[in-house]
Amino acid sequence: MVTPSRRIILLLALAGFASMASMRVTDAMLPALSLAFERPVADVAQNITFFAIAYGLMQLCYGPLGDRHGTLRVIGLATVACALGALGSALSGSLSMLLVFRTLTGATAAAIIPLSMAWVGDNVSYDQRQVTLAHMLSGAVMGLITGQVLGGLLADTLGWQAAFFLLTALFLLAGALLLSTLHRQPGLSPLGAEQGEVAFVSRLRDILLIARARRILALVFLEGIAAFGALAFAASHLYERLGVSLTQAGLMVALFGVGGLIFAALARPMVARLGEPGLAAGGGLLMGVGFIGLAVAQQPVSATAGAFAAGLGFYMMHSTLQINATQMAPAARGTAMAVFAGCLFLGQSVGVSLGGLVLRLANSLWLLAGAGVWLLVLGLAFAWLLRQWRGERTTATAQS
Repeated sequence: MVTPSRRIILLLALAGFASMASMRVTDAMLPALSLAFERPVADVAQNITFFAIAYGLMQLCYGPLGDRHGTLRVIGLATVACALGALGSALSGSLSMLLVFRTLTGATAAAIIPLSMAWVGDNVSYDQRQVTLAHMLSGAVMGLITGQVLGGLLADTLGWQAAFFLLTALFLLAGALLLSTLHRQPGLSPLGAEQGEVAFVSRLRDILLIARARRILALVFLEGIAAFGALAFAASHLYERLGVSLTQAGLMVALFGVGGLIFAALARPMVARLGEPGLAAGGGLLMGVGFIGLAVAQQPVSATAGAFAAGLGFYMMHSTLQINATQMAPAARGTAMAVFAGCLFLGQSVGVSLGGLVLRLANSLWLLAGAGVWLLVLGLAFAWLLRQWRGERTTATAQS
């Protein structure tokens, strides 16, 4: 097993940065899009839903493509293709056109993070994998922060289109650097054996036949519904509840990503001290407190603290889900991680749709508070499962 070069990890982090910035860039600008297209916030939020649906469904394509043609090669080409979707979004003159190009961006961005995780799974030993993933995904977290902040900032200053022009440049830069590196070192992304649709269906069936895999996929789907569904409306909630600008709302919600960066920096000691069950339970508790805090916040300080707690908790639990997902099907990690990511972002699409429904029936306070309770219960359930699995491994080892 080769040691991944620092350059490849940095390039994957850069591509992940652009991907997550694109995913979250419209969160804080929803009120501006609502004004520009003269549609309710719940309607313009469909751009997040369409992005997430395309992102989730395309996982089923990129998994086998990565297994067959090389994960890094597919990531590089998809990153360049993302630039087209970002450029089209910037030039959209109607909500319908924006939805089309946001769907295209989601479909192409879908390759980046899950195949990056698969590459790490194939090239990093298990004992170093969680820390390496945390470091690599710090780029994605920075993208989440940047997308939320710049989405609001540019909507307040240069106009919402400026954010998409900036994303176009980022995608082109990341894709070009990755492809040029592969051109010089093609061995970094070896080609796999030719495999057809039957082989893919067979791999997918094998994954779904594993009871533990089904539970992990169900957990990440439910996590996506609550965490990303609520996060999409958090900035709009603070904009209306606290009377702050879009820039300020985006900055407050961006502390969700800062929580992720803190976890990435402290991943090694936290994993050693808490263990996987502790990370899952603690993550669920922090998400519960954080999202409920965002819901009822009366001041920017309390909203900021809530966003930070929710973000730290999310990455504590999600990284634990990730590390378990890399072991679902070691022989076809590309497909397995693609299905894992697909469940997360299909969950997001369901969550945003449910969030729009809650906004029509009640308000954003109930949406965020409900997500907090949901995630608290989910974290405790995952921690219980991890203890059960650890007990099963201990019993199996004793009997062998």
